[in-house]
Amino acid sequence: MLIASWNVNSIRSRLSQVIKWLEDEQPEVLCLQETKVSDKDFPYKTFENIGYDVKFYGQKSYNGVAIISKDNIADIRYGFPGELNQLEISEELHFQKRIISGLINGIRIINVYVPNGSSLNSEKFNYKVNWLAMLNEYLVKQSKRGEPTCLLGDFNIALDDNDIYAPDKFTGSIMASEIERKMLREALGSRFKDSFRVFEKCSGHWSWWDYRNNSFELNKGWRIDHIYLSNNLLSNLKSSVIERSQRENNQPSDHAPIMINLDFQENLIEFEDDDDDIFNL
Repeated sequence: MLIASWNVNSIRSRLSQVIKWLEDEQPEVLCLQETKVSDKDFPYKTFENIGYDVKFYGQKSYNGVAIISKDNIADIRYGFPGELNQLEISEELHFQKRIISGLINGIRIINVYVPNGSSLNSEKFNYKVNWLAMLNEYLVKQSKRGEPTCLLGDFNIALDDNDIYAPDKFTGSIMASEIERKMLREALGSRFKDSFRVFEKCSGHWSWWDYRNNSFELNKGWRIDHIYLSNNLLSNLKSSVIERSQRENNQPSDHAPIMINLDFQENLIEFEDDDDDIFNL
């Protein structure tokens, strides 16, 4: 089962690239971030025409997330209210469309677009910190159902120094600050593992390159797009890759797709209803 994630930086601008990639790679699931389109204008028919179901949660010109799947997407949960009591969520956190989840073949797919934060001394950074705190609450509550879970998307955080081409220059700055890393690690807890780092421990592998300063041509990138798996899916993980070639497209997104392969020849673990320690919390 191929599961992919791609920040497309406008689905209408990159629609032909996404469709070609889907036809070439044939993933069972593709999660998109930064679709930048309201729900009424999402081009869902184009995906349905090539055999994919689509669920989307968007807003005009900004943000937006979508799940595209060959199989039925069940139990769709839009935004933080999909898991949490709406009274617990500020209007500001609810307004931006940054998280969607659904069940596909028994796996909970959670697609996120974490705020960038702009700079450490900005109001946008305060928003990012609050958003990550809410993500933590969301994941804690979601984990209690014991679903095998794939958490993926654009996290706008390089979790370790080997996720940045020049850590001496950027560690401590936006997307690599101590507080961002700490809050993401707390949200992941012991429940999730980074699929890419299961196979590749070294630096030099990026998913995002700034449009400026010939960053892609000079390979000055960051790995800020991640696919995390709950512990009960790790034995099924066979590969995790970054599709770097898509960044070479004409008028590309600044992000490349990332993708994992899950092999289900081995059965998923059976869950016991009365087990409160399913994810070794």
